[in-house]
Amino acid sequence: MLEVTFTPAEFAALRQRDLSRTVCVVFDVLRATSSMVTALANGAREIIPVSEIAEAVALRAARPDLLLAGERNGIRILRAQTGSVDFDLGNSPREFTRERVGERSIAMTTTNGTRALQACRSARRVLVGSFLNLSVVANWVASQRLENLLVVCSGTLEEASYEDVLGAGALCDEVWAQFAGGQVADSAQVAREIYRQGSDDLLAAVQHARNARRLLALPNLRDDVALCLRRDSVNIVAEMTAAGVVRSLSD
Repeated sequence: MLEVTFTPAEFAALRQRDLSRTVCVVFDVLRATSSMVTALANGAREIIPVSEIAEAVALRAARPDLLLAGERNGIRILRAQTGSVDFDLGNSPREFTRERVGERSIAMTTTNGTRALQACRSARRVLVGSFLNLSVVANWVASQRLENLLVVCSGTLEEASYEDVLGAGALCDEVWAQFAGGQVADSAQVAREIYRQGSDDLLAAVQHARNARRLLALPNLRDDVALCLRRDSVNIVAEMTAAGVVRSLSD
């Protein structure tokens, strides 16, 4: 079965659901999953996604060499929010350069993306999806002959996000033939149709997205939007392991 979830309201249900025979692909196009695959492509050793700021700070206390990355309301987390340290990085893929993250481990917390990954912890496998690595993820899915694929949209605040639905729909479109013949949920049909309507010009399409409009209004973050829509610029399949650590699948 090919299925899509759209909002953070579904995270709690995912934690209660039997996902032992399901592969999940999590999308947070703007910007957490895009930043994660960028970091790994630029040589980061691993990313540890956590839900709360305090969890990241505790990991740093135990591992002083750990980089801290993340945002709240789109902005890098600072000492005023942690009570102790500024985070090294925010949530812009442009920050995760080889010079800054090469050979480093990163603890990361974002408003929605890392929560979505945590909600899928019980799945058979959990992949990190974005437009940047869309085709390699789709090719991996095709090679596995999966019984169940659940595409999880991280959303914006507690609502659905248009850009994540576009990403989920793009993946559904790529793997459609594998699940055709009655093995497609209505949610996947909806996501695929939305993607097909906007696929000719994704940058124009996301002008309607709440999160994209917010980022485009910020001079230091507006370039992230076009970057995160750059399809197939990263040749990495990223997986969250059973231990809750995101690494390149080839590692």
